[in-house]
Amino acid sequence: MAGDIDRNGVEKAYERWAPIYDFVFGKVFEHGRQSTIAEADRIGGRILDVGVGTGLSLSDYSRNIKLCGVDISEPMLRKAQQRVRAQGLANVETLAVMDAKNLAFRDASFDAVVAQYVITTVPEPEATLDDFVRVLKPGGELILVNHVGVESGPRRILDLAVAPLARRLGWRTEFPWERLVKWAARHGGVSLAERRPMPPLGHFSLIRYRKN
Repeated sequence: MAGDIDRNGVEKAYERWAPIYDFVFGKVFEHGRQSTIAEADRIGGRILDVGVGTGLSLSDYSRNIKLCGVDISEPMLRKAQQRVRAQGLANVETLAVMDAKNLAFRDASFDAVVAQYVITTVPEPEATLDDFVRVLKPGGELILVNHVGVESGPRRILDLAVAPLARRLGWRTEFPWERLVKWAARHGGVSLAERRPMPPLGHFSLIRYRKN
């Protein structure tokens, strides 16, 4: 719940991850990343990539899309900026250090918001989702890919067992689907467009919400 992850802890964790993030997580999360990018390309226009990290995904978006990327970790963003320069990604408008819960963009600024493996790393997931929707244009899409926990069974036991270690590494494992269901109902301004299982073994989901 809120407060089980703190911002300073996340910043420190991803400062440690920055030098090796691409090597450790590049292949593991490849399918989820490419799936969210395909959805963003389908929508087109101006896209916000929250938790852009080292910019691993930036070159995979269509060059016709205008991209803004934000992340809480300055060391990760420095790698993203190097990647943009090295690859000549002229469609990247902005890379900025920013808190995902307090985005420094006007209302209705983007055609889509992409958040890859982000919601389980922020201290206040529901408030963060609220701000994602705020910056979306009406009819725009929030495109998430994330670990989604279960309420019972062996996976629930595993999620709880590794939770303390996961928090030290910068994310939470015990994040059930019911939290997203309750958030969407409370918000009232979004409709679930899709939930699609992602590898490995369906432990992750691609989730799309459309702003009403």
